[in-house]
Amino acid sequence: MVWGGSITDADARVLTEAVMDEVRQWQNRPLESLYPIMYVDCLVIKIRENQRILNKAVYLVLGITLEGQKELLGMWISENEGARILAFGLHRAAQSGDAQIAFLPAWMASLDCQRPLVRSLDILKFNCVWSSLLRNSLKYVNYKQRAEVAKDLKAIYSAATEAEAEFQLELFAEKWDKQYPAISKSWRAHWTRVIPLFAFPEEIRRVIYTTNAIESVNSTLRKVTQNHRIFPSDEAVYKVLYLAIQNITKKWTMPIHNWKAALNWFVVEFAERFQH
Repeated sequence: MVWGGSITDADARVLTEAVMDEVRQWQNRPLESLYPIMYVDCLVIKIRENQRILNKAVYLVLGITLEGQKELLGMWISENEGARILAFGLHRAAQSGDAQIAFLPAWMASLDCQRPLVRSLDILKFNCVWSSLLRNSLKYVNYKQRAEVAKDLKAIYSAATEAEAEFQLELFAEKWDKQYPAISKSWRAHWTRVIPLFAFPEEIRRVIYTTNAIESVNSTLRKVTQNHRIFPSDEAVYKVLYLAIQNITKKWTMPIHNWKAALNWFVVEFAERFQH
């Protein structure tokens, strides 16, 4: 192999396979037996397969460790079986730690993707918080009114109780349904995803419902994939995203904000899970 000069196709194949070996080791590495929080998201990427261009979803699972550190647990590519692939990935995450742990290593999932994710997590009995509702709601809103709509939506998800949140949703609908009927309709449709939020104190909710952690990862990965309009294979996607992820995780040196308060509450509320 010649370094410093042109790289032959054979050299490129050797380099690609070396990276893929790293990817496979990373995907199958042992994980912690418990992640208090998991965030789930996906990227949609165009990949060439059998002389066709397919839109495939790359599912990402980001865990928060007991120390409050972010850790990307893995990524899985799926064309149209997102629920099955994600279920496999999360089971892998659950089973790769202490074999005696009989539950998935998280009790809170912040969802920011498509319906297959929700179906997967229903199957796996996650307590889901549909934290992307706010961002998706604002897509319907005129730019000049976004601040006002966002403020009124905040009154819903920052309510002290479920009853107060329902009341605030009714007020929102009375005010905005004439202009933006899709917003309150969407919140009502996903209300069962929202109400688990109110079982947690406000300081814990600040940790749970923010999607900044996973959104920061996806923002960086999207910039990387913009240079590749169409990927030649699934392996090429894994290689590019894996290398980008290694650069991202080097910056993860501090616990997430407000983690100590959240962890103390988790230990009390879910004491039996910390006994393993």
